[in-house]
Amino acid sequence: MQNARSISELNRLIQQALENELDPVIWVIGEIADFRQAPQGHAYFELVEKQGNTVQAKIKANLWSFAYRSVAARFESVTGSSIKNGMKVLAQVAVNFHPVYGLSINVKDIDPSFSLGERARVRQETIDRLTKEGLLRLNARHLIPPVIQKIAIISSPTAAGYGDFINQLENNSYGYQVYHKLFPSMMQGNEAVASLTRSLQQIEAVKDALGIEAVVMIRGGGAQLDLDCFDDYILATKIANFSLPVFTGIGHERDESIADLVAHTRLKTPTAVAEFLLSGFREFEENLGLAMLRLDRATRQKLSDEQTKIHQIAHQVKAFSESRLKLEAEKLNSTMSRIRISGKNILQIQENTLATFEKNMIRGLEGFLQNQKQNLNSKELLLRQLNPEVILARGYTRTEINGKPINSTKILLGDELQTHTSKQKIRSTIIQIEEK
Repeated sequence: MQNARSISELNRLIQQALENELDPVIWVIGEIADFRQAPQGHAYFELVEKQGNTVQAKIKANLWSFAYRSVAARFESVTGSSIKNGMKVLAQVAVNFHPVYGLSINVKDIDPSFSLGERARVRQETIDRLTKEGLLRLNARHLIPPVIQKIAIISSPTAAGYGDFINQLENNSYGYQVYHKLFPSMMQGNEAVASLTRSLQQIEAVKDALGIEAVVMIRGGGAQLDLDCFDDYILATKIANFSLPVFTGIGHERDESIADLVAHTRLKTPTAVAEFLLSGFREFEENLGLAMLRLDRATRQKLSDEQTKIHQIAHQVKAFSESRLKLEAEKLNSTMSRIRISGKNILQIQENTLATFEKNMIRGLEGFLQNQKQNLNSKELLLRQLNPEVILARGYTRTEINGKPINSTKILLGDELQTHTSKQKIRSTIIQIEEK
């Protein structure tokens, strides 16, 4: 058929329809299913609507790492439970349609009060102490910028995790650039705590000069004994009280270390930290796009509203004008009717008056005409004597400029004169004027 469309055209139509008709972000309710977290820190799952055990609807959902860390941390701090399968959540989402991968939603936020769960389990002794002293989430007080562009790294320069982190950061497919400076430290052993705290002190001394925005503490994992330094109370207090947000990517799969708990944001691996930083760039770009979409939609809606108002006002003006014209037409007809009646009466009176006046005028005119006839005869005789032709015949002349008598116009040197005699027309040019 001639009007058949390609799949890509159909997908573009669907994408345009979603962008034009749906709000940029929408709150939806659904149950989490098939929840999984990628190594980069992103969360992938489905939001499902069920009727009993029957699935009525479902949609793919993505929660990017930059948003997932803050959303998951706030969710767990309120509910005492992590986000997992089977939970019914209230999520703020942006609908996304990809021409190849189809329909999905990007989760921007999850309301923890909607899914309030059990209180957190009893923490170990050191965690209790940090909590009582107000240190456990003290570092989380720092607001991180939407895009983190300058970081200090605490790691061993020879660690594989550090190399993975730098490679992930510098060779990202988006071309994002992050300034980074390494502060070398021991990452295991008896001297590790002193070395780590010394690196934090060094960063504190130069952070303003370098414009550092965050600290990244990374290593590539290891045995349980190798990671004991990250459960140290002194290191935890240094991290908690640090003047910049601290991100950890220690690379172990066991329960979180205390360093992870007191850090601003904990990620599992160095590459996850790198992806977390890069996802901030993507999140910023996406939010900027959403803001532009909201602005465009708000502008178009405002224009539509104003156009509707204009139509309403035009309709009101038209109705008012028609009503006013009808009223004025009725007034005009009434006035014309009164004028016609009054006019007839006046005409009758004036007709009688004119008849009388006519009789008197005829009598007066007859006498007046007789007198005027006599006057005309006298004036005719006088006019004959004043006739220009008669005067010219006596030897006088009449001089004009452009058909006007010279005594009624301004005379200038070079003007052309026309002089009339009884028998000739003489043209001449003024070459001298003498004032009398």
